[in-house]
Amino acid sequence: MSSNLHPMLNVAIKAARAAGAIINRAALDVEAVRVSQKQVNDFVTEVDHAAEAAIIETLLTAYPGHGILAEESGSEHGARDSEYVWIIDPLDGTTNFIHGFPVYCVSIALSVRGKIEQAVVYDPTRNDLFTASRGRGAFLNERRIRVSKRTRLPESLISTGFPFRTGDNFKQYLAIMADLMPRAAGLRRPGAAALDLAYVAAGYTEAFFETGLNVWDAAAGSLLVTEAGGLISNFTGEGEFLDQRELLAGTPRIYGQLVPILSKYSKFAGVDDKLAATERIRSVDPSRRSAGGGDDSGDIYARSTVGLGSEEADSDGGAEAPAPAPAAPRKLTRVKRAPETSEGKPGA
Repeated sequence: MSSNLHPMLNVAIKAARAAGAIINRAALDVEAVRVSQKQVNDFVTEVDHAAEAAIIETLLTAYPGHGILAEESGSEHGARDSEYVWIIDPLDGTTNFIHGFPVYCVSIALSVRGKIEQAVVYDPTRNDLFTASRGRGAFLNERRIRVSKRTRLPESLISTGFPFRTGDNFKQYLAIMADLMPRAAGLRRPGAAALDLAYVAAGYTEAFFETGLNVWDAAAGSLLVTEAGGLISNFTGEGEFLDQRELLAGTPRIYGQLVPILSKYSKFAGVDDKLAATERIRSVDPSRRSAGGGDDSGDIYARSTVGLGSEEADSDGGAEAPAPAPAAPRKLTRVKRAPETSEGKPGA
């Protein structure tokens, strides 16, 4: 721990490393880890519980008067009326962990009177420690980090989280991906939101968006992003996002290009935007694919390129992107095979 860090951040780092040690030991024999299911595709392991217990013990030993909000135990530990609340996700990326896929992390944030003031995201597989204190910048292993300098969406790598819970709007995600994939350099789904946000802060990706997130998924990462020079909000650009279950974070320029694309899919969108989103979702719905007669509603990628001209013009000097020419009709011809001889070979 560093003497230059805020004392509360140092305690959070100690707690994160203790949880990381538990996770790394369990990862040596992940097949032996007991797994239970909270709901469809939402898993919890004995490692989640053990890591959370280690974090809570470390934090409350140092600050017994603080409150706790943790993914697995809620607010049953700590003071109930404290202005200081530790927000904990002991193992973000549990599904990755139980499959041995090494993308998961520990996330700890301190909220003071409703504002995130301290943040730690610890990746135990790489021993990467992301930290931030409000007004003091964001760091990776004590090295200052900043968001990416890329300014064009076609050069940007965007991370997200695919729908996996009961009730998630899968068709809406298809429409969002159809809007973004032709515009961006790539779309990624690592599977741990706190680490996704840390990667935006470090400049590894230019943006991250997801719906259905809980406070403990985003609290620490949100401070990392803003302290690294990025922006974060809900899909419509409104800053109060932690309890709204939709999140967009990115570099200032890329964030600014994504808000107009994603805002119509926000639950806070206006009536006209929601109608536009509904039409967009219908246009890329694979279930609407015609069984046979010229309807291209199943061609998601082709339809998603409509309307790209204005964005590309803004970034490439003002030239309007030409509309794609209609495909020429194809003429089918039947080739007659020569009759076979008695020896099974084509005749002359």
